[in-house]
Amino acid sequence: MSPLQIHKPSQRSKSANVDDRNSITIWVIEDDALFRTTLVSIVDAAEGLRCEFSFDSCEALLEKLEREFAPDVVLMDIGLPGIDGIEGVRRIKAISPATDILMLTIFEEDEKIFKAICAGANGYLLKSSPANDILSAIHEVLNGGAPMNAKIARRVLDMFSDFGTPKGDYGLTEREKDILRLMIDGLTKKVIADELFLSFHTIDTHIKSIYQKLQVHSKSGAVAKVLKERLL
Repeated sequence: MSPLQIHKPSQRSKSANVDDRNSITIWVIEDDALFRTTLVSIVDAAEGLRCEFSFDSCEALLEKLEREFAPDVVLMDIGLPGIDGIEGVRRIKAISPATDILMLTIFEEDEKIFKAICAGANGYLLKSSPANDILSAIHEVLNGGAPMNAKIARRVLDMFSDFGTPKGDYGLTEREKDILRLMIDGLTKKVIADELFLSFHTIDTHIKSIYQKLQVHSKSGAVAKVLKERLL
């Protein structure tokens, strides 16, 4: 793992000040205390990001999620004790589908990463990644991207080829189809909102509906399903 300077994370309340309220909120789940502290420091040192809570288990996060506003992004170890990262993705997405989840792994464990992506994870990071790569991945996923290597992306696409005969349009509205076309083109939610002269909130609501109808949990899953089943 690349050496990183570690700072003691600052204690910040949810409503500490206006800048905090305008920050992108990040939650970290990592059972290694030293690496957890490192991740918190990296996030808190970045402009516009704030590590709101950190946990050593998925159980602790799920308990907190029942009482707090959901974060924008979760950084989660894939190999947690108790509820592991793969099951953790399913449970977090069931409570907050809009939360982006980046899995943290020691190695490129294809099988585990693939299962996590299928469960709804939005991408993954190697724990050895330098600080700038971690921050880049966070911004990428916030902009609608899905950080993962080509091998994993191919496996996700191949999975949808096993679904067989196309099942129709899943009840998608014309507006939802318009949004899907722009998602396939790689546009972010903000750009889609501008293109369709709609608010960001309206686009976000439509995308949640699309995920529910297609029975997926992420942008990569929705795009893969549309392409494989030729829904547009």
